[in-house]
Amino acid sequence: MVRHIVFWRLNGATEAARAGQAATIKTTLEALNGRIAGLRKLEVGIDFSRGEASADIALYSEFDDRAALDAYQPHPLHLAAVAVVKPLVSERRVADYEL
Repeated sequence: MVRHIVFWRLNGATEAARAGQAATIKTTLEALNGRIAGLRKLEVGIDFSRGEASADIALYSEFDDRAALDAYQPHPLHLAAVAVVKPLVSERRVADYEL
């Protein structure tokens, strides 16, 4: 199994703007569950700590294997989600690892 984790900081000018962006991202990404082969699980969490080092939002996902993750990246449903998420983001960090 492969885990794919992403953290984003959002570019909204206010707390309210970032909260709206986070809700949009959560809805958009979680809609991918059950729609892409090899994607076992995908969840999105919105940060509540609001610390200086905090990300605004985190994605946790599980894939069958590296091939499934590789197939997910160019998948049309994922690319449509990226088109929604990318304009809202000021910073992105990612980690992929195998169990």
